[in-house]
Amino acid sequence: MNTVFYIAKRYAFSKSKTKAINIITRISAIGIVVSSMALFVVLSVFSGLENSLLSFTNEIDPDLVLLPSKGKSLKLTHQQKNQLKDLTISYSKIIEDRVVFTYGDKQIVAVIKAVDSNYPKITDITNHILHGKWLQPNTNDAVLGNVLANELSAGMYSNDKLLEVLAMKPGSGLITMPSDAYVKLPLYPSGIYSLNNIDVDNRYIYTDINVGKDLLLFGSNEYSKIEFKLENDVSEKSIISSLKDIFPDSIIKNRSQLNEGLYKMLKTESLAIYLIFTLIIIVTLFCLTGALIMIILEKKDHIKTLYDIGLSQKKIKKIFLYQGLILSVGGIVLGLMLGITITLLQQHFGFVEVAEGFPYPIVFNWQNGFVVVATILILSIIASSIASNRIKILMNE
Repeated sequence: MNTVFYIAKRYAFSKSKTKAINIITRISAIGIVVSSMALFVVLSVFSGLENSLLSFTNEIDPDLVLLPSKGKSLKLTHQQKNQLKDLTISYSKIIEDRVVFTYGDKQIVAVIKAVDSNYPKITDITNHILHGKWLQPNTNDAVLGNVLANELSAGMYSNDKLLEVLAMKPGSGLITMPSDAYVKLPLYPSGIYSLNNIDVDNRYIYTDINVGKDLLLFGSNEYSKIEFKLENDVSEKSIISSLKDIFPDSIIKNRSQLNEGLYKMLKTESLAIYLIFTLIIIVTLFCLTGALIMIILEKKDHIKTLYDIGLSQKKIKKIFLYQGLILSVGGIVLGLMLGITITLLQQHFGFVEVAEGFPYPIVFNWQNGFVVVATILILSIIASSIASNRIKILMNE
């Protein structure tokens, strides 16, 4: 065994003659264990929150979306349709805009999302129908979000009131008759969906694509956007490249770009918590630095003896550097074991609940373990190096 490492191991696991040094060493070791465990658990919690929040949007978000670079619409030519057929990709044509919905004496502003018959193949929306059924093609059926249906007090079986949708007509010039300023169409609620996401349930009302064309006065080959679903074995990059060749003047966004604000918020919060815990770890490692310096002072006679028998100053410094790393690595391993245990127990059994029947989201991820190891190991090397540099001062005294 390497002499330097052997001596460092003996120093690390042997008790000091001074009680204060033993206490400080134990405190620093316990601090590393707790810090490792806490940092791993917190990072796992944020991984769980990210998966939980994004799962609500991902259920109805397409893999890719084609958007117009200018204006509110894009045109799909016959040639482009033929080119899309050559790609192993499913797509749905969408017409979407904010409009006014009225039901009796109630009125709200929401987004009408007029979709074609391929839309259920792009998303899992039909799996979230609470009541009724999905749209029938070429009808004035409407599927409302659960929150919107409650706000309008709209049901599927009421005939005493009519659900209507209104949209302003594009154009310029004076309006002589108020009825000429907008297009109004009747809708017939056929279903109510819920994604347990207030933002989504309070935003969209689905209708057939032809309703959107008639309401917003779109041309036969004119759409707000096109949504795509990728097959499992298809590369996203290759499809995006092909779509850019077919639609050179359009914008293409993937799923993460569609939820860019949410992704940034989660990453920012995760980074902030990581930095706070890193600061706590730095404070904890001050104890390790202090303990090592006190051990160096206590072992002053041993150090001089080692120097006299031929150990260089550099190797003596390594002894205390290794001692600090042995304590740190031991604390990291034990802390990670505790953190992984807590994470897996919560992930599988859900002991801690946000609300009744809804366990706090947490996800075990090896990447979080690597972050914990790298963070504490780097800081421990710095802390141990600061302490071991005391050897140089001691040798010059």
